[in-house]
Amino acid sequence: MSFDVTPAFALPQDAGEATLVGRVFRPDLDGPSIISLRGDEVFDITAAVVTMRDLCETEDPGRVAAMADGETLGSLADILANTPLATRDRTKPWLISPIDLQAVKAAGVTFVVSMLERVIEEQARGLPERANAIRSEIQTTIGDDLARLRPGSEQAAALKALLIEKGMWSQYLEVGIGPDAEIFSKAQPMSSVGHLAEVGIHPISTWNNPEPEVVLVVSSSGHIVGATLGNDVNLRDVEGRSALLLSKAKDNNASASIGPFIRLFDASFSLDDVRQTEVRLTVTGEDGFRLDGSSAMSKISRDPADLVKQTVGKNHQYPDGFVLYLGTMFAPVQDRDGPGQGFTHKIGDIVTIAAPKLGQLSNRVVLSSDAEPWTFGATALMRNLSGRGLL
Repeated sequence: MSFDVTPAFALPQDAGEATLVGRVFRPDLDGPSIISLRGDEVFDITAAVVTMRDLCETEDPGRVAAMADGETLGSLADILANTPLATRDRTKPWLISPIDLQAVKAAGVTFVVSMLERVIEEQARGLPERANAIRSEIQTTIGDDLARLRPGSEQAAALKALLIEKGMWSQYLEVGIGPDAEIFSKAQPMSSVGHLAEVGIHPISTWNNPEPEVVLVVSSSGHIVGATLGNDVNLRDVEGRSALLLSKAKDNNASASIGPFIRLFDASFSLDDVRQTEVRLTVTGEDGFRLDGSSAMSKISRDPADLVKQTVGKNHQYPDGFVLYLGTMFAPVQDRDGPGQGFTHKIGDIVTIAAPKLGQLSNRVVLSSDAEPWTFGATALMRNLSGRGLL
């Protein structure tokens, strides 16, 4: 199976109105550059903004990206065509993750459906064959229509008391309907992968899934400057064994995908557009399997701005800014290998995450041990930029 490498596939439906920025790796410079899309052309604006972190720290990132002088790198079509690892010409630029020095954070259990699936994972102790029976029992007890329940409210506290009485309280319900959101570190700065890259599943996992999400881009001051798409690759069996294994379930080589581009806020795109976004997921396998689903941001239990406020502030600073995965309501349960087995990835799956105003992010699933190793970190970036006379 091959990727669709066309610009029409990757770009938002209203790309002509969008302020889109990203990063490419330039082999002639042995390092990455910040790019601004202008029509069909890709412009290197690194001389004006050395890192994506620096662009996001400016007073008006959208205006800077649109007005900065740049060096043309050619057409977007050519760069996308050269991005898949299997067919890459390493003498020409290719697209990489659009972020660099920002911390990579994620909010969990922000939608009711995914909250219930987390409870099921916990109760199933990582065994997918137990999930259906547990799902039915939980929904009989508490229902699955909790979308109107406001986290931290008196009603939420009353439900918590009821569930404790019935012996069904869970740590996932605590962060799903309690006052405090779950915010965790998804990956290290510089470790995320981009559009048309491989995403990694840890070899120990036999029950795992993609998590299609909107990802906010936030400055060090807590100002939300834009958004993109992300795949918060998840190992359901590992986290189901113990929530203390969250890092092992979430942070592995190539397990955080972000892109294709950051859409900066401007007159055509704002946080209100994020709030109304519908994120679509498609998984196609070499075995002929196909899975489709969607996640409506309008059904999120906590407002995106509130999640940002729970991440950054007087108690926790991010001097290089951060990106924040907002969570997903889509937890795939469609049987793939047999009745009651649910969904899990197979090597070679193509995962596509799409939203009308953010484009489409597509990745191929491999084992983390087989994914392209992460070797270019913050130290390598600083040395490269210094050698180019940009620091």
